[in-house]
Amino acid sequence: MTEHALVVRARRALTPEGERPVSVAVDDGRITEVLSGDDAPLTAGRELRLAEDEVLLPGLVDSHVHVNEPGRTEWEGFASATRAAALGGVTTLVDMPLNSVPPTTTLDGLRAKRAAAEGKLAVDVGFWGGAVPENSGPDTTETLAELWDEGVFGFKSFLSPSGVDEFGHLSPEQLHTAATAIQAFGGRLIVHAEDPGVLAAAPPAAGREYADFLASRPDAAEHAAISLVIDTARRTGVRAHILHLSSASALPLIAQARAEGVPLTVESCPHYLTLAAEEVPAGDTSYKCCPPIRGAANRDLLWRALRDGLIDCVVSDHSPSTPDLKDLDTGDFGTAWGGVSGLQVGLSAMWTEARGRGVGLAEVVRWMSAEPARVSGVRGKGSIAPGLDADLAVFAPEEAVRVRAGALAHRNPLSAYDGAELRGRVRRTLLRGREVGPDSVEGRMITRT
Repeated sequence: MTEHALVVRARRALTPEGERPVSVAVDDGRITEVLSGDDAPLTAGRELRLAEDEVLLPGLVDSHVHVNEPGRTEWEGFASATRAAALGGVTTLVDMPLNSVPPTTTLDGLRAKRAAAEGKLAVDVGFWGGAVPENSGPDTTETLAELWDEGVFGFKSFLSPSGVDEFGHLSPEQLHTAATAIQAFGGRLIVHAEDPGVLAAAPPAAGREYADFLASRPDAAEHAAISLVIDTARRTGVRAHILHLSSASALPLIAQARAEGVPLTVESCPHYLTLAAEEVPAGDTSYKCCPPIRGAANRDLLWRALRDGLIDCVVSDHSPSTPDLKDLDTGDFGTAWGGVSGLQVGLSAMWTEARGRGVGLAEVVRWMSAEPARVSGVRGKGSIAPGLDADLAVFAPEEAVRVRAGALAHRNPLSAYDGAELRGRVRRTLLRGREVGPDSVEGRMITRT
């Protein structure tokens, strides 16, 4: 009988065939066998047997993380972000191209990212490129092709100001130019969809009342921008992806586009699916993000769309900053940095909300593992199946968790989930069959190819 490097035995495991008892054999960092039963006849140099209250999950894939290194490493960084990811069961993340300096909009920017990440990764990390005015003009799109050839997973663009000067937003004409170029080489265009005209016409955000901030980012801004993205995808054929959908008002547009065969995918985030505008305390700017957390009725519609498959996946949009930029002393939603830090707690938050809605753990994990891997083009991840990387998480779904922002591995002690009582704790995370510890730096930089 072949002796494997590792066998993981679990009475409950989430596999493509459903939840079942399994024995998982691992060799050279990959899953080589998945046999039914936690007592299947396999031998190994190492064996890990899960406790009765634990479930074996595929490692999560978070395709929307702002690591911010280099340039704004005091906001986050590869070491802290990947440690937080591992503690939350995330074994692969894809880093967004902005908030770092330089942004990932040129080959030099991509190389700077890779150099900054070297030797710091607790989990695997890939990179998005960026589509900005400088590389989305009629004579400048060759930079997009160069980044694609270097293995970025696609191209992020903004339709409204991004919040940082070095990453400009695209006009409708520039969006069309970029989409045409990206479609020509088979790439993917991912879009922060808020319309700048609608935002400019809305009342400005100011003060401590969350309702005033919410009024400054109305549903109509997402609706108009998503309509533009759909029209651009329809006319160019580019694979388009809507980032961090917060407004349910756009769901009929998305459904119609899908019915027409427009190549469109959609993500949402745990904070839109677990938090509600009515519950945001006055002056608590840890809840500020763009687009904003909306009302409870809107949240219910997002859950329906998620269960119906209209929303493909759930990812964190982890967008941290230093405490001073959150203006916690004044609680002014108009001036505070917009971004929620949720990388480490996303699975627990989603599972807590899901179990209250009668949604199974298998669905939650699919939305946070297999689906983001599929949508972003990350290969070899997202499932417990032979031939894939042995990226696994050991999850205790009934364990109570009280979130303390200061105890999270994120660089700065800020979280909209601070003080929350959640269910479900990740007890171990394995990357290619090896447990990720506090000092692990065995993560790899991955590419689309």
